Amino acid sequence: MSTATARPGSQDFERDVHSVARLIPSGRVTSYGAIAKYLGAAKSSRMVGWAMSRAFSSCAEESPVPAHRVVNRLGMLSGRMHFPTPTAMEEQLMAEGTEVLNGQVVDFDVRFWDPSTDL
Repeated sequence: MSTATARPGSQDFERDVHSVARLIPSGRVTSYGAIAKYLGAAKSSRMVGWAMSRAFSSCAEESPVPAHRVVNRLGMLSGRMHFPTPTAMEEQLMAEGTEVLNGQVVDFDVRFWDPSTDL
């Protein structure tokens, strides 16, 4: 079930992206595109990426955004440069039991969480 959302690029859209990311279960990952599709903005995966890059600077109006659980469509840690250290994203995933090899989630298809079908 998809949810209507605000216009991509707006603060409301960013808030929606962060809300979906907070629902990703520990030990699972999703993609920028899956979040965009769920929010009714299937062609806005790049906008989701931008919203995720700002997850660290967003006000603590709610719980922290588990940005480490959002990867690209191939399972690669393409957003790792936005984390406090170059290895922080991988370390957080591995602490949750998600194996990462050469910057890519191992068994991505098994670990993939699709908000359009899982919510």
